[in-house]
Amino acid sequence: MTGAILFLMVVIAQRLGELWLARRNTARLLERGAVEHGAGHYPVMVALHSAWVVALVWFGWDRPLVLGWLVLWLVLQGLRAWILLSLGARWTTRVIVLDEPLVVRGPYRLIPHPNYALVVAEIFVTPMVLGLWPVALVFSILNAAMLWWRIRVENAALADLRE
Repeated sequence: MTGAILFLMVVIAQRLGELWLARRNTARLLERGAVEHGAGHYPVMVALHSAWVVALVWFGWDRPLVLGWLVLWLVLQGLRAWILLSLGARWTTRVIVLDEPLVVRGPYRLIPHPNYALVVAEIFVTPMVLGLWPVALVFSILNAAMLWWRIRVENAALADLRE
């Protein structure tokens, strides 16, 4: 098995694990009375991220790994763990708002949207691990448009809790 295939398997397993965790957390939050906002953008986001993974596999399955980018990708995984641990049961892939104070620990005390900063970095860095700069460029542009939409939805949904 090549390094690229192993890397892609880890990326796919990670994404599937995140979807499982997000579904579990979403269900639990909704049971507690949380409300979803901006559900209309969610299928677009899922399609974008799915297309990104397909592009990684399609173009990258036989590529050599670029060590420097791989090291940066591993650092990003540490940031991912910090974000997930900071949000705990409130982490989800949807905009789910619970009528409780916002999380202000971990990276959330430093920047307003650390998970989105991580996603921006990952959308670029992950293809670069495989030397796929066109995939990194195209999906970074598409992701920027998606995040512009999503962050507006989330900021509006959280406005009352921030006051």
